[in-house]
This record gives sequence, structure tokens and C-alpha cells, in this order.
Amino acid sequence: DVLISQLVSIHNLRLQSRLVCDAVRQLAENGPMKKPHNYSEKNEGESSENIHAKSISDMTYKEHAIEPQVLKTLLKTVQDIDDYTDKAQVQKRIPLNENAITDKLANVRGAVVMAFPMGLPEWDLAKVSLDSSIDGLKMTGVANEILDPCTASLWVAGKEFQRTQFVSDRLGKNEKTKVIGKLTKPGSGPPVREAAVTEGERKAMMAHYFKRQEDLKRLAESNEDDYLGSSWADPKAMKRNLQGVEQIKAPGLQF
Repeated sequence: DVLISQLVSIHNLRLQSRLVCDAVRQLAENGPMKKPHNYSEKNEGESSENIHAKSISDMTYKEHAIEPQVLKTLLKTVQDIDDYTDKAQVQKRIPLNENAITDKLANVRGAVVMAFPMGLPEWDLAKVSLDSSIDGLKMTGVANEILDPCTASLWVAGKEFQRTQFVSDRLGKNEKTKVIGKLTKPGSGPPVREAAVTEGERKAMMAHYFKRQEDLKRLAESNEDDYLGSSWADPKAMKRNLQGVEQIKAPGLQF
């Protein structure tokens, strides 16, 4: 149960990080969002999540100049968390840490405050993504990917982990054991099995087989006796080579 909760927390923080990176980059490029047309004074009492959902269709911005050094710092903090939570870290065997993601989000939040000391409007996507809780992100574009730590399921090797079990009950007590697990929503069943080869590998294999088929097709269409005129098909070529008479030709004959 503790393992599933920790994995879900990291999963949700990755989603928040992705949302923050996109929103803050837009903020750095275009400035804060203008007040949406469908935002009125009565919205002041609404949660920022609801405001965010209403203003997504009206993403207009107002100009705001940021000092070059502050802008550089802002984009650097965004790139830092983007690199840390990137899926490429799996290939590099770099594990994610919940505290590290939280600290990097705090760095982005601080950089935004430096760039916009007067604060951001409630409807701005960057403010919503940075200040909202995980539950608040359910009104954003990553809503379908957010998992509940109390109900999420963990699957390993096609079997679901029971929350009352210890990891050692399923995987043994060897601390060096490595497995690939997947988190799913409750009732969704086992996750779909991943393809044995990647899309790039599949395309390369298809290109190879197509080229091979074309080569075989050309061979089938060519004259089967063409090779008889080749020097390597002459049974007496080696004998003439050893005797040193391979260059001697009968007078009047042309080859």
C-alpha cells in the first residue's frame, strides 16, 4: 500500500511538472493571460481550477517585459524539471524522487515570482498549474491521467499487487531484483502488453524485408544462365592462373 501510494504520488507530480513546463514557457514567451470574456466579478469566489477550465478556450495574452537575466533563470528552472521528469531518464537508469520533483517545482514557482513580482491573475494557466493541488489539476488537460493513491492498482508481470502484500511476497527478498510495473485506474484490468519492438525498429525491419523482396524479384526476372559468362564460373580458370597462361588468347579470337 505504501509503495503504490509513493508511485502514484510521483506519477501525479510528473503530470503536474509537464503542465507547469508548458504553461510557464507560454508565460515567458507571451506574458500573463488576459482576462477571459467569460470571467466576471462573481468568478472571484470560484476556485482557480474552475476558472482555468472556463478560460482554456480563450487563451489570449498581454505583453509583459521580463529582464533578460530573469527570463534566463526562469527558463533554466523549467528546463531543469523538464529534463528530470523526462522519460529518457529510464534509459539512463536515473530514478525519480518525490522530494526532488517537489523542490524543482518550488524553484519554478520562485522564478515566476521573480519574473512577475506583482503576481499572476487567477485565470493564468501558469498560476493554476503551480498553485493547484493534485485534485485541482483534475480540471486541466491531464485530468484523465491523474491517479488516486487510494484506489490505483499496480501490475507486474500481468498480475496485480494486493495492497496487503509486501513486495517480498511477490518478488522475493533479493534487493537487486528489477521489474517493470504499471499503474492503472481501478477496474481497468491489466495494462495492455507493450510491443516487443519499438516503432523505429519495426519500420527498419519492414524496410529491410522490402529491400530483400525486391532483390529476390530482380534475381527471378534475370536470365538464369547469365552467371555462366563470369570468370568465376569457368572450371579451368584456376588451372590457367597457376600456369600463367590466363592472358594468352588464340589468334583471331575476341572475347
